[in-house]
Amino acid sequence: MTTVRTVAAHEVVRATYPRPEVTERDELGMAVGKAIDHALSRYANDASRGLRPTAASTRRIAAEALDEELRDIDLRPPAAELDRIQAQIGAVIAAFRKSPLYGLRRPQSRLVLIGAEAGVYAQPDYWDGRSRFFEMKSYRAVPPPPDVRLQLSLFQLAFPGFEAHLVCLNRHAVPVEVLDERIPPLSEEEGRAVLDRARAVALDAGVEKVLEYVSNPIVRYA
Repeated sequence: MTTVRTVAAHEVVRATYPRPEVTERDELGMAVGKAIDHALSRYANDASRGLRPTAASTRRIAAEALDEELRDIDLRPPAAELDRIQAQIGAVIAAFRKSPLYGLRRPQSRLVLIGAEAGVYAQPDYWDGRSRFFEMKSYRAVPPPPDVRLQLSLFQLAFPGFEAHLVCLNRHAVPVEVLDERIPPLSEEEGRAVLDRARAVALDAGVEKVLEYVSNPIVRYA
């Protein structure tokens, strides 16, 4: 049996662009972002299945997710701050309903297999199942900073031939700013550099998996 060392795309990004010392404000922002991502993914998936999710139910899901995130990091902002955050989340949900992401599903994670010894699991937020995938940020990430660009590059390698889009629902703007940025295809040189970096991280910090037992779709690169 063939064994490979595997990491997730976010681990490659974090190893390449380590975060500086995280402040309490940073932790709060990440908690809000995770809660939004969780609620919107549920919102879009339910809509794609023919259900009729409401904005109110999605706000409740986001609020519950945020409470859980804040408990995990042992942080409780003042009531006024929480009210401001809930207003942001409600505005993002309303903007999402009118965005190209509404009604799309999250694709299954794919394994980018590099040679026969390293692999990266990559899963963008949404796809149309045919020709486009979308990564969503709840802040302004246009033009993409280096860490977001690397993340998108890994997704492009996992979904070759797909058109890549970065959709930003900037919760810090009033009204919410919606940006849909098409990401240019990787050049051969760019793709090779990303694969080399991903391979190095996987070999250094990856978890060993038996390739024959991997159920995810596999995209192979020499």
